[in-house]
Amino acid sequence: MTVILLRHGRSTANTSGVLAGRSPGVHLDDRGREQADELVSRLGEHLGAIRAVVRSPLDRCAETVAPLLAALGTNGDRPPEVVVDDLAEVDYGGWTGRPISELLSEPLWKVVQQQPSAAVFPDGEGLADVQARAVRAIRELDRVYGGADGAGVWIACSHGDVIKSIIADAMGSHLDAFQRIVVEPASISVVRYSSSRPYVHTVNNTHKLSVPTPRPATGDDQQASDDAVVGGDTGAAATIPATSG
Repeated sequence: MTVILLRHGRSTANTSGVLAGRSPGVHLDDRGREQADELVSRLGEHLGAIRAVVRSPLDRCAETVAPLLAALGTNGDRPPEVVVDDLAEVDYGGWTGRPISELLSEPLWKVVQQQPSAAVFPDGEGLADVQARAVRAIRELDRVYGGADGAGVWIACSHGDVIKSIIADAMGSHLDAFQRIVVEPASISVVRYSSSRPYVHTVNNTHKLSVPTPRPATGDDQQASDDAVVGGDTGAAATIPATSG
């Protein structure tokens, strides 16, 4: 029973430096739409094995899987598209819509970085609650779409922090370690759930060599340049493409 965890493609919020959360009207940018189109060829030989395309209800996830669904056909034998609220983005509450640069000075920022299991966003969710709902949904869906033979492959399109929390659980890691996981826009992570334990096969595959570059410090705060990005990596940093040879 294998789930392909797909983060949505790059969005307009990713490149504007704003924590979008569940804000309406956040769509893929030009690069994000390219990433959505590229997903079909990236999945290649595995397309025929996909039993369901499950996604968050937010627009950027719907737009990410749209080309894939089109490639899977339009007749009755196409795998179902299933919208699952428990795979929605974190409810960041009062942080929603605020610039990341502005959030760096919030006392909660350090909690999110150092002890995310204790982080509860003002008028929003706690990250521990996010992990609980997301992992519960993934495991329940895997029992449905994994099939009786355990050979089922399905896709779950969600958001950065949500996917990171699922991977942390699959790795047997405490949520407080989840900031060590990087999940870029349009990245693929693969988890197989067996009867004994999950197996993490792939994390943050972007179909190219993604080499991190240091983020510039904001103001006088050098530490902030090395902090995890709330909501997930924005995909705006430079990367070095893989080369042949």
